[in-house]
Amino acid sequence: MGQNTKIYERGDISFFYRPKVDREEAHSPDDVQRLYIEVNIEKEPLLRFIVMGRKSLPDPRKRSQTYWGFFGLEEYDPSTRGHRHKPPARAMGEGVTCRMHTHLIYKLEFPPKDKEDEPQESLNIEPEGSYLIQIKNPDQPGTSHFRGLQNKRKATFPAHLQGQFGHKRYCSADPPDFLNYEGCEFLLISASDDIEQELGLELKRECEADPSCSDLTKNFGETTPTKPLLEGTWD
Repeated sequence: MGQNTKIYERGDISFFYRPKVDREEAHSPDDVQRLYIEVNIEKEPLLRFIVMGRKSLPDPRKRSQTYWGFFGLEEYDPSTRGHRHKPPARAMGEGVTCRMHTHLIYKLEFPPKDKEDEPQESLNIEPEGSYLIQIKNPDQPGTSHFRGLQNKRKATFPAHLQGQFGHKRYCSADPPDFLNYEGCEFLLISASDDIEQELGLELKRECEADPSCSDLTKNFGETTPTKPLLEGTWD
């Protein structure tokens, strides 16, 4: 681990995509409506739900590619199978994650390495990735590139957090308490697809290849389509 590396949080990370309205399956990124990320913080009863503004992550192989996202607010219930107007979200990636100062990093455990990874590759869910996080000041207007949420949906931070922005449009995700507020908007900025090379940190997988140790399949069973997760193919 690098001398200046400090880990603030560890946990599990999962990636989901939802097919477009009235489509029972997705066969390419054109069929995808939304990309979601779920982060379960270790040793805390804390589950963060992220909605990405685009249908993919920033490509970690390309430096400083920037996408907008926000926490909470949009339903993605993976158990809604059979509802044509809102098809269930598909699990497509599962792994371990930690947050260091302003970095979010992860390493996938599923899909297994010997499987295909067509949806993952199409949506920039690389086997591992590192991203910078910048929190948006809810009191500042959006830009032409990232207009953001409507005022009534934006986060309301307590004074000690809001005060860290000053007159700035963005600040680092430090402390991580920023991430606990529904409507918190952020920029996710690609940094690297090689965590050890970039940060001197080895993020170890907890399990790999064996579907029986997948937390997603344990928690949701048959209510969540897991073909993309376990086989690396569209569903």
